[in-house]
Amino acid sequence: MLSLLGSFCWVEAQPLEVSVPLCRIVNDRLSAICQEHPGRFAAYAALPLTDISAAAAELERALGLPGIVGAQLPGNAFLTRNDAEAMRPLLEVANRHRAMLFIHHGPRPGDAYPKVSGDTDNARRRNGTLDMQASLSSVMVTLCLTDYLASYPDAMIHIHNLGGNIPYEVERMDHRCLLDTPTEELPSSRFRKAKVYVDCNSFGPRAIEAAVRLYGADRIVCGTDGTEFGCEWTNKALAEAEIGEEAREKILHRNAAAMLSPLARIAPVERAAA
Repeated sequence: MLSLLGSFCWVEAQPLEVSVPLCRIVNDRLSAICQEHPGRFAAYAALPLTDISAAAAELERALGLPGIVGAQLPGNAFLTRNDAEAMRPLLEVANRHRAMLFIHHGPRPGDAYPKVSGDTDNARRRNGTLDMQASLSSVMVTLCLTDYLASYPDAMIHIHNLGGNIPYEVERMDHRCLLDTPTEELPSSRFRKAKVYVDCNSFGPRAIEAAVRLYGADRIVCGTDGTEFGCEWTNKALAEAEIGEEAREKILHRNAAAMLSPLARIAPVERAAA
């Protein structure tokens, strides 16, 4: 799957007169790469995030290009239900096209990023793990523990890094739910039923096992987050995870294939021929 780096600080965050033509160039070229290598690549569109109406228009255009199957969006846009309201035009386009939205940790235009300055102790650990995972947990709470996605049953939603720390936090959430709101459905049940996929990028075998117990193997895809991270760590983690061969095959291959194969209709001539 091809996309820009998921930091959202470059072409997507530029003023509209700059970001629209740059995103178009990126998306046209990503589509061309998909056509040059039939059957090998698909791509997420880059969107001009300084104006959500313009972003929705570019997503609509990009989904007509061969190989483009969705778009990549910043996690900060979904930290709370109120934050996510601004993104509804993009959800509407994705739902209409049955397309995929990949929500990656990162800022909206204007957000402070990174949150921790480089002169802070362990800045990379704080930004690249602590803040990232906590932010993704908030994204999952918004998308899975509210009715925000109810209006978009045909949009596919994918969150990276196992949806934050939820596989480890959900037991405490359940306990607090039993104490504070005992008539409410348990968070673990709602996470398990939500139509949100996660990937296992950069996690080890124990985290993958916890995610399988919570979400189920059907909801996890293999993720490596690009060539910088490489594939060796994730492959080793999946090989060592005590999840059974069927779950391993689902995560490595079958889930992603099931997610992507219906999207061939977005570009039927080039994609179906492959």
